[in-house]
This record gives sequence, structure tokens and C-alpha cells, in this order.
Amino acid sequence: MTGEIILQTKNLGKQYKHRWAVHHLDLEVYRGDVFGFLGPNGAGKSTTIRMLLSLVRPTEGEVFLFGKSLEREREKALESIGGIVEKPDFYGYLSAHRNLEIVGALNGGATRKRIEEVLSLVGLSTRARDKVKTFSHGMKQRLGIAQSLLADPEFVILDEPTSGLDPQGMKEIRELIRHLASDQNKTVMLSSHLLNEVEMVANRMAVISRGELVTQGEVASLLEKGEKSVALRARPREKVRSVLSAHRGIDKVVETGEEFLVTMPFEGIPELARALVREQVDIEALVPRRSLEEYFLSITESDGASDKAKS
Repeated sequence: MTGEIILQTKNLGKQYKHRWAVHHLDLEVYRGDVFGFLGPNGAGKSTTIRMLLSLVRPTEGEVFLFGKSLEREREKALESIGGIVEKPDFYGYLSAHRNLEIVGALNGGATRKRIEEVLSLVGLSTRARDKVKTFSHGMKQRLGIAQSLLADPEFVILDEPTSGLDPQGMKEIRELIRHLASDQNKTVMLSSHLLNEVEMVANRMAVISRGELVTQGEVASLLEKGEKSVALRARPREKVRSVLSAHRGIDKVVETGEEFLVTMPFEGIPELARALVREQVDIEALVPRRSLEEYFLSITESDGASDKAKS
């Protein structure tokens, strides 16, 4: 991958007493990325983001933002960064507009025009004068993103922005992230354990487990490395079992409810379909499956991942 590196961490780590929350973490985020930062709950994602935003001091290692050391050039390194960590908090008895005025004042001031722009960007223009305590969880998440955009940063870091949202709320945040990247020219780092959400928006990703990096790279190329499977729904089931047991190129078959989950190369799907038809099997669905969630589980549940960061 070539391009300007917006974020680089070198041997980054944070230790609490005898436990490393993050250890030996090397990340690279490039300009224009929607970068998925993935890991199970408790993997160290929020601790990492707190270090990136200079809210927590690292025990070891360095963070570079736009080529500037966060330790040695903190103010310059952070001047083009915006972010939210976990759940954003607001004054519930004040309006969305007034909350942003207060946040803006803490950072040198934000014009009325800019506040209106970011509220429009996150779809809250019509609720700008309403008290935040009347907002849904999804609206509060969008207001948190608006807050992170007040200073018009080049790089936006979002920690679990879809956490606790219903499907419609997730869709709205997903569309907003796409808009920030494609239309607002923002580089976005998205922390989440909701892997299917990240798969829909991210072009690059890193996975951490127990505080250490498991893998990093382009989403498409990382997914190609893993095992591929096919979800098959067909009847009669006895004939399906017979065909699958005799067919070459199949590594594993697992029956899950109405489906057969068949581990095999995708290029072998047409021949499998022909074999099923020859045996007069009625195929209801034959769907390739290679999701980020399957890949994530395969690498974080492996022996190598589970043995990491026990110190």
C-alpha cells in the first residue's frame, strides 16, 4: 500500500499494574482510508484510541499523527484530529446547538455557520434547538460525531459509534461514515466489534486480540486468505448428504438447521451444483459465504491469538 501515512504507532503499549491492556501495537492508517479497528470486547480498542487522542499516556512506544510525534509535538499532532471515545456525553437540558457552542468555545470557538453545517451533515438540523434529553440513542451518537467534526478535522476517530443502535440507526451511521470519506475527504478510523458493519464500509482493517495485533491490511485481500464456505439449502437431505460425501474438493460439511455449511473453494461451486442436479436434488439456495465475521473468529480463536499478551 502506498500513500501518505496519517497515523502510525510503533511498539505502542499500555500497562496497568501487571496487565498489558495494549502491547507491541504497530498500526498504519493511510490518507483516505476507512480503517476498521476490530477486536472482541476487552481487546484494548478503547485504550488504544485514548492513547491516540492523548487522553492516556502510553507505557511504551510512540504515536505519530501526520508525521508528528504525539509525545514531542502534541498540539501540532492533534490539530487535524477529531474523535469520540465510547459513549459521548452532553448536557441533556440544553439543545444540540447549545451543546456544540459550549464544546466549540472550549476549543477556541465555533461559528454559528459551522455548527449548523455539522448538524446538517449528521442529519440533525431539524432537531438543533431541541433538548438533548429528548434525543434517541442514535441521535446522541450522531451528535457525538457532529462534535468531533466541529473543527473540520482531516482525520476522524470513532470508537464504537454503532454500539447499542437498532438496525436503522446502524444504517444511518454507516451512511454517514461513507459520506465523510467519499464526499468530505475525511480519513476515518472506526473501532468496533460489530464486524459485519465494518465489512460494509472499511477498505483496510486491523484486528487485535488481548491487546496485541493479530493482522492488518486491505479487507479484500485479508478475506481471500481464509477458508471459504458455501451455504446450501436443498432437499431431500439424504441425497444431499450422499452427494456431499462423494464430491471431491470438499473439506468439511456442517449441518446447521436447514442449511449445510460446506467448506470448499468457490471455483468448485458450479460442479457441485451440477452434481446435485444429476442426483435430482432440489436446490433452494447455494450461496458463497466469506464474511469478515468468519475471518475474525478464525484468527482470534486460533491458538496463536489466544496465547498472546498473557503477561
